Amino acid sequence: MKFTQTELAGAWIIDLEPLKDSRGFFSRSFCQKEFAQHGLQTVYVQTNTSWNEKRGTLRGMHYQRPPHAEVKLVRCTRGAIYDVIIDLRPGSPTYSKWIGVELTAENRRTLYVPEGFGHGYQTLAPDTEAFYMVSAFYAPGAEGGVRWNDPRFNIRWPVPDPVLSPKDAAHPDFVS
Repeated sequence: MKFTQTELAGAWIIDLEPLKDSRGFFSRSFCQKEFAQHGLQTVYVQTNTSWNEKRGTLRGMHYQRPPHAEVKLVRCTRGAIYDVIIDLRPGSPTYSKWIGVELTAENRRTLYVPEGFGHGYQTLAPDTEAFYMVSAFYAPGAEGGVRWNDPRFNIRWPVPDPVLSPKDAAHPDFVS
């Protein structure tokens, strides 16, 4: 695996390093030793799959409050997503900054989302599926969200007029 640190403190892009032959390829997508060598979370307690019928579907911006804060490993297994993370950790050198990363079934890229980040994505194709591993069990009382179009962050989503759930549409603007 190839680990590339992003401009946000603690966030990483992880690319496969496939071993190819006439059948296709083989690659590790997670290795506890390699993650530990980069100071990354190595224990995940839950995996989730999210299927999205329509292009432009936006899920986010979600997070869990301590003590249930979670690390996420996000990968697109079908279609394509524009995955966005926001550093919501007061005192972080990249506090309130965001990045967007295109994750596709073809590029097989993974985004490492640290604790304390808001996370969401928008589908770039119909029939898109995302798979992610999380380091903490879902705790309904600890969930939080930031409005997808909060002017404080000015996230540039690629598809105008997103498909939103009522819950995601009702997230408030961020208050620090």
